Amino acid sequence: MPKTILIGAPIDTGQKRAGCLMGPAAYRVAGLHREIAAEGHGVEDWGDLVLPELKPVSCPNPVVHDLAETVAWAEILADKVDDALSEGGFPIIMGGDHSLALGSAAGAAAFAARQGRPLFLLWLDAHSDFHTPLTTTSGNLHGTPLAYIAGRDGFDAFPPFPAPVPAHRICMFGIRSVDPAEQAAMLERDIFINDMRVIDERGLVAPLREFLDRVRADGGMLHVSLDVDFLDPSIAPAVGTTVPGGATFREGHLVMELLHESGLVTSLDLVELNPFLDDRGMTARLMVDLVGSLMGKKVFDRPTRSK
Repeated sequence: MPKTILIGAPIDTGQKRAGCLMGPAAYRVAGLHREIAAEGHGVEDWGDLVLPELKPVSCPNPVVHDLAETVAWAEILADKVDDALSEGGFPIIMGGDHSLALGSAAGAAAFAARQGRPLFLLWLDAHSDFHTPLTTTSGNLHGTPLAYIAGRDGFDAFPPFPAPVPAHRICMFGIRSVDPAEQAAMLERDIFINDMRVIDERGLVAPLREFLDRVRADGGMLHVSLDVDFLDPSIAPAVGTTVPGGATFREGHLVMELLHESGLVTSLDLVELNPFLDDRGMTARLMVDLVGSLMGKKVFDRPTRSK
Protein backbone atom coordinates (compact mmCIF):
# COMPACT_ATOMS: atom_id res chain seq x y z
CA MET A 1 0.00 0.00 0.00
CA PRO A 2 1.27 3.53 -0.73
CA LYS A 3 2.28 5.95 1.99
CA THR A 4 -0.66 6.97 4.18
CA ILE A 5 -1.37 10.69 4.45
CA LEU A 6 -3.49 11.87 7.38
CA ILE A 7 -5.58 14.99 6.74
CA GLY A 8 -7.43 16.56 9.66
CA ALA A 9 -10.83 18.03 8.80
CA PRO A 10 -12.20 19.68 11.99
CA ILE A 11 -15.63 20.31 10.49
CA ASP A 12 -18.71 20.92 12.62
CA THR A 13 -20.88 22.94 10.26
CA GLY A 14 -22.71 20.09 8.49
CA GLN A 15 -24.95 19.50 11.51
CA LYS A 16 -26.00 21.25 14.73
CA ARG A 17 -24.47 19.15 17.51
CA ALA A 18 -21.08 20.59 18.44
CA GLY A 19 -18.12 18.29 18.93
CA CYS A 20 -17.08 16.74 15.60
CA LEU A 21 -14.40 19.39 15.19
CA MET A 22 -12.51 17.56 17.97
CA GLY A 23 -12.43 14.37 15.89
CA PRO A 24 -8.96 14.77 14.34
CA ALA A 25 -7.39 15.36 17.74
CA ALA A 26 -9.15 12.30 19.16
CA TYR A 27 -7.82 10.09 16.35
CA ARG A 28 -4.31 11.30 17.06
CA VAL A 29 -4.66 10.71 20.80
CA ALA A 30 -6.08 7.23 20.10
CA GLY A 31 -2.91 6.39 18.16
CA LEU A 32 -3.99 6.34 14.50
CA HIS A 33 -0.48 7.22 13.26
CA ARG A 34 1.05 4.50 15.46
CA GLU A 35 -1.52 1.88 14.37
CA ILE A 36 -0.76 2.46 10.69
CA ALA A 37 3.00 2.43 11.23
CA ALA A 38 2.72 -0.82 13.23
CA GLU A 39 1.41 -2.54 10.10
CA GLY A 40 4.54 -1.52 8.22
CA HIS A 41 3.14 1.43 6.29
CA GLY A 42 4.73 4.83 5.89
CA VAL A 43 2.56 7.58 7.30
CA GLU A 44 2.63 11.38 7.23
CA ASP A 45 0.34 13.74 9.12
CA TRP A 46 -0.45 16.85 7.12
CA GLY A 47 -2.12 18.47 10.14
CA ASP A 48 -5.55 20.04 10.28
CA LEU A 49 -7.00 22.09 7.46
CA VAL A 50 -7.98 25.68 8.26
CA LEU A 51 -11.21 27.17 6.99
CA PRO A 52 -10.37 29.54 4.09
CA GLU A 53 -11.97 32.91 3.44
CA LEU A 54 -15.69 32.53 2.83
CA LYS A 55 -17.35 33.42 -0.45
CA PRO A 56 -20.89 34.80 -0.72
CA VAL A 57 -23.21 31.90 -1.54
CA SER A 58 -26.96 31.40 -1.22
CA CYS A 59 -29.58 28.67 -1.22
CA PRO A 60 -33.34 29.11 -1.74
CA ASN A 61 -34.06 26.64 1.08
CA PRO A 62 -34.19 28.83 4.23
CA VAL A 63 -33.41 26.00 6.69
CA VAL A 64 -29.93 25.33 5.26
CA HIS A 65 -27.31 26.61 7.68
CA ASP A 66 -23.54 27.26 7.45
CA LEU A 67 -23.63 27.00 3.65
CA ALA A 68 -20.63 29.28 3.02
CA GLU A 69 -18.50 27.38 5.56
CA THR A 70 -19.49 23.99 4.12
CA VAL A 71 -18.67 25.11 0.57
CA ALA A 72 -15.29 26.45 1.70
CA TRP A 73 -14.45 23.23 3.54
CA ALA A 74 -15.45 21.20 0.47
CA GLU A 75 -13.19 23.21 -1.80
CA ILE A 76 -10.08 23.04 0.38
CA LEU A 77 -10.61 19.33 1.11
CA ALA A 78 -11.00 18.51 -2.58
CA ASP A 79 -7.66 20.18 -3.27
CA LYS A 80 -5.87 18.43 -0.39
CA VAL A 81 -7.17 14.95 -1.22
CA ASP A 82 -6.27 15.46 -4.88
CA ASP A 83 -2.78 16.59 -3.76
CA ALA A 84 -2.33 13.50 -1.57
CA LEU A 85 -3.39 11.13 -4.35
CA SER A 86 -1.23 12.99 -6.87
CA GLU A 87 1.78 12.37 -4.60
CA GLY A 88 1.04 8.65 -4.75
CA GLY A 89 -0.37 8.68 -1.22
CA PHE A 90 -3.32 7.00 0.46
CA PRO A 91 -5.30 9.84 2.09
CA ILE A 92 -7.23 9.24 5.31
CA ILE A 93 -9.47 12.19 6.10
CA MET A 94 -10.03 12.48 9.84
CA GLY A 95 -13.35 14.22 10.44
CA GLY A 96 -15.33 16.11 11.18
CA ASP A 97 -18.96 15.54 10.20
CA HIS A 98 -20.00 13.78 6.98
CA SER A 99 -20.25 17.02 5.00
CA LEU A 100 -16.49 16.59 4.57
CA ALA A 101 -17.24 13.94 1.91
CA LEU A 102 -18.52 16.77 -0.31
CA GLY A 103 -14.84 17.67 -0.64
CA SER A 104 -12.94 14.42 -0.11
CA ALA A 105 -14.88 12.51 -2.77
CA ALA A 106 -14.60 15.46 -5.17
CA GLY A 107 -10.82 15.38 -4.81
CA ALA A 108 -10.75 11.63 -5.40
CA ALA A 109 -13.04 12.00 -8.43
CA ALA A 110 -10.89 14.73 -9.96
CA PHE A 111 -7.76 12.60 -9.58
CA ALA A 112 -9.47 9.46 -10.91
CA ALA A 113 -10.74 11.38 -13.97
CA ARG A 114 -7.21 12.56 -14.80
CA GLN A 115 -6.00 8.97 -14.50
CA GLY A 116 -8.77 7.77 -16.80
CA ARG A 117 -10.00 5.41 -14.09
CA PRO A 118 -13.56 5.03 -12.78
CA LEU A 119 -14.18 6.05 -9.16
CA PHE A 120 -16.30 3.73 -7.02
CA LEU A 121 -17.79 4.64 -3.65
CA LEU A 122 -18.47 2.47 -0.60
CA TRP A 123 -20.77 4.28 1.84
CA LEU A 124 -20.58 2.66 5.31
CA ASP A 125 -23.31 4.54 7.12
CA ALA A 126 -26.65 4.21 8.91
CA HIS A 127 -27.97 7.02 6.71
CA SER A 128 -28.15 7.39 2.95
CA ASP A 129 -27.14 11.12 2.94
CA PHE A 130 -29.04 11.51 -0.34
CA HIS A 131 -30.76 14.82 0.34
CA THR A 132 -29.85 17.95 -1.59
CA PRO A 133 -29.67 21.49 -0.19
CA LEU A 134 -33.13 21.96 -1.76
CA THR A 135 -34.77 18.87 -0.24
CA THR A 136 -33.30 18.81 3.27
CA THR A 137 -35.82 19.63 5.98
CA SER A 138 -33.22 19.80 8.77
CA GLY A 139 -30.82 22.09 6.92
CA ASN A 140 -27.96 19.82 7.96
CA LEU A 141 -25.62 19.49 4.98
CA HIS A 142 -23.99 16.33 6.36
CA GLY A 143 -27.09 14.64 4.92
CA THR A 144 -26.27 15.67 1.33
CA PRO A 145 -22.82 14.40 0.17
CA LEU A 146 -23.94 11.23 -1.58
CA ALA A 147 -26.46 13.19 -3.65
CA TYR A 148 -23.69 15.61 -4.68
CA ILE A 149 -21.37 12.73 -5.60
CA ALA A 150 -24.13 11.04 -7.63
CA GLY A 151 -24.82 14.24 -9.58
CA ARG A 152 -28.23 15.26 -8.22
CA ASP A 153 -29.40 18.82 -8.91
CA GLY A 154 -29.56 21.44 -6.18
CA PHE A 155 -25.86 22.04 -5.48
CA ASP A 156 -25.51 25.33 -7.36
CA ALA A 157 -23.57 26.90 -4.46
CA PHE A 158 -20.88 24.20 -4.74
CA PRO A 159 -18.29 23.69 -7.48
CA PRO A 160 -19.61 21.26 -10.11
CA PHE A 161 -18.73 17.74 -8.96
CA PRO A 162 -15.92 16.42 -11.18
CA ALA A 163 -17.18 13.36 -13.06
CA PRO A 164 -20.27 12.45 -10.97
CA VAL A 165 -20.21 8.81 -9.88
CA PRO A 166 -22.92 6.79 -11.65
CA ALA A 167 -25.31 4.79 -9.49
CA HIS A 168 -23.90 1.40 -10.44
CA ARG A 169 -20.56 2.43 -8.94
CA ILE A 170 -22.05 3.34 -5.55
CA CYS A 171 -22.62 0.82 -2.78
CA MET A 172 -24.45 1.78 0.40
CA PHE A 173 -23.70 -0.60 3.24
CA GLY A 174 -25.39 -0.77 6.63
CA ILE A 175 -28.20 1.65 5.78
CA ARG A 176 -31.05 1.67 8.30
CA SER A 177 -32.38 5.26 8.45
CA VAL A 178 -33.70 6.82 5.22
CA ASP A 179 -36.20 9.66 4.76
CA PRO A 180 -39.06 8.99 2.28
CA ALA A 181 -37.82 11.71 -0.10
CA GLU A 182 -34.34 10.20 -0.12
CA GLN A 183 -35.72 6.71 -0.68
CA ALA A 184 -37.76 7.85 -3.66
CA ALA A 185 -34.72 9.49 -5.24
CA MET A 186 -32.52 6.46 -4.55
CA LEU A 187 -35.02 4.06 -6.11
CA GLU A 188 -34.89 6.06 -9.35
CA ARG A 189 -31.24 5.02 -9.60
CA ASP A 190 -29.49 1.66 -9.75
CA ILE A 191 -27.49 2.09 -6.51
CA PHE A 192 -26.39 -1.03 -4.63
CA ILE A 193 -28.38 -0.61 -1.42
CA ASN A 194 -27.28 -3.15 1.17
CA ASP A 195 -29.35 -2.17 4.17
CA MET A 196 -29.25 -4.11 7.41
CA ARG A 197 -32.10 -6.34 6.18
CA VAL A 198 -29.94 -7.47 3.25
CA ILE A 199 -26.98 -8.01 5.58
CA ASP A 200 -29.16 -9.99 8.02
CA GLU A 201 -30.34 -12.23 5.18
CA ARG A 202 -27.18 -12.61 3.11
CA GLY A 203 -24.41 -11.74 5.56
CA LEU A 204 -21.71 -9.17 4.89
CA VAL A 205 -19.31 -11.12 2.74
CA ALA A 206 -21.36 -11.96 -0.37
CA PRO A 207 -22.73 -8.48 -1.17
CA LEU A 208 -19.43 -6.75 -0.35
CA ARG A 209 -17.41 -9.15 -2.50
CA GLU A 210 -19.86 -8.69 -5.38
CA PHE A 211 -19.26 -4.95 -5.28
CA LEU A 212 -15.48 -5.33 -4.92
CA ASP A 213 -15.46 -7.70 -7.90
CA ARG A 214 -17.09 -4.97 -9.96
CA VAL A 215 -14.48 -2.41 -8.84
CA ARG A 216 -11.69 -4.83 -9.78
CA ALA A 217 -13.21 -5.75 -13.15
CA ASP A 218 -13.41 -2.08 -14.14
CA GLY A 219 -9.91 -1.20 -12.89
CA GLY A 220 -11.51 1.29 -10.53
CA MET A 221 -10.35 3.39 -7.61
CA LEU A 222 -12.37 2.96 -4.41
CA HIS A 223 -13.21 5.76 -2.00
CA VAL A 224 -14.55 4.45 1.33
CA SER A 225 -16.57 6.73 3.59
CA LEU A 226 -16.86 5.27 7.10
CA ASP A 227 -19.38 6.92 9.40
CA VAL A 228 -19.21 6.07 13.11
CA ASP A 229 -22.95 5.33 13.01
CA PHE A 230 -22.34 2.42 10.63
CA LEU A 231 -21.44 0.68 13.90
CA ASP A 232 -23.93 -0.17 16.59
CA PRO A 233 -24.15 2.59 19.23
CA SER A 234 -23.51 0.03 21.98
CA ILE A 235 -19.89 -0.19 20.81
CA ALA A 236 -19.57 3.25 19.20
CA PRO A 237 -21.56 5.81 21.21
CA ALA A 238 -19.62 8.91 20.12
CA VAL A 239 -21.97 10.06 17.36
CA GLY A 240 -24.85 12.52 17.36
CA THR A 241 -27.00 10.41 15.03
CA THR A 242 -27.23 7.03 16.75
CA VAL A 243 -29.42 4.38 15.12
CA PRO A 244 -29.78 0.98 16.84
CA GLY A 245 -29.04 -2.19 14.93
CA GLY A 246 -25.70 -1.28 13.43
CA ALA A 247 -22.65 -3.38 12.60
CA THR A 248 -21.12 -5.35 15.45
CA PHE A 249 -17.45 -5.28 16.44
CA ARG A 250 -16.87 -8.47 14.46
CA GLU A 251 -18.79 -7.25 11.41
CA GLY A 252 -16.88 -3.97 11.36
CA HIS A 253 -13.55 -5.76 11.40
CA LEU A 254 -14.69 -8.26 8.78
CA VAL A 255 -15.58 -5.43 6.38
CA MET A 256 -12.15 -3.85 6.90
CA GLU A 257 -10.29 -7.15 6.47
CA LEU A 258 -12.15 -7.83 3.22
CA LEU A 259 -11.28 -4.34 2.01
CA HIS A 260 -7.62 -4.91 2.87
CA GLU A 261 -7.55 -8.24 1.06
CA SER A 262 -9.08 -6.64 -2.03
CA GLY A 263 -6.24 -4.13 -2.34
CA LEU A 264 -8.70 -1.73 -4.01
CA VAL A 265 -9.18 1.09 -1.47
CA THR A 266 -7.46 4.32 -2.54
CA SER A 267 -8.87 6.85 -0.04
CA LEU A 268 -10.80 6.79 3.25
CA ASP A 269 -13.07 9.12 5.24
CA LEU A 270 -13.49 8.72 9.00
CA VAL A 271 -16.53 10.82 9.87
CA GLU A 272 -18.98 11.87 12.58
CA LEU A 273 -16.77 11.04 15.59
CA ASN A 274 -17.89 13.38 18.38
CA PRO A 275 -15.44 12.84 21.27
CA PHE A 276 -17.69 14.88 23.56
CA LEU A 277 -20.20 12.00 23.40
CA ASP A 278 -17.65 9.20 23.79
CA ASP A 279 -17.19 6.87 26.74
CA ARG A 280 -13.51 7.09 27.77
CA GLY A 281 -12.38 7.12 24.16
CA MET A 282 -13.88 3.73 23.26
CA THR A 283 -15.28 4.88 19.89
CA ALA A 284 -12.07 6.61 18.82
CA ARG A 285 -10.06 3.52 19.76
CA LEU A 286 -12.45 1.24 17.86
CA MET A 287 -12.24 3.39 14.73
CA VAL A 288 -8.44 3.33 14.94
CA ASP A 289 -8.58 -0.44 15.38
CA LEU A 290 -10.76 -0.71 12.26
CA VAL A 291 -8.18 1.27 10.29
CA GLY A 292 -5.61 -1.23 11.58
CA SER A 293 -7.65 -4.02 9.98
CA LEU A 294 -7.85 -2.07 6.73
CA MET A 295 -4.06 -1.82 6.86
CA GLY A 296 -3.59 -5.55 7.26
CA LYS A 297 -3.96 -6.35 10.95
CA LYS A 298 -5.50 -9.80 11.40
CA VAL A 299 -7.74 -11.10 14.17
CA PHE A 300 -5.09 -13.62 15.22
CA ASP A 301 -2.58 -10.76 15.63
CA ARG A 302 -4.63 -9.19 18.41
CA PRO A 303 -3.36 -9.60 21.96
CA THR A 304 -5.74 -10.89 24.63
CA ARG A 305 -6.83 -8.05 26.88
CA SER A 306 -6.75 -8.68 30.60
CA LYS A 307 -10.18 -9.19 32.15
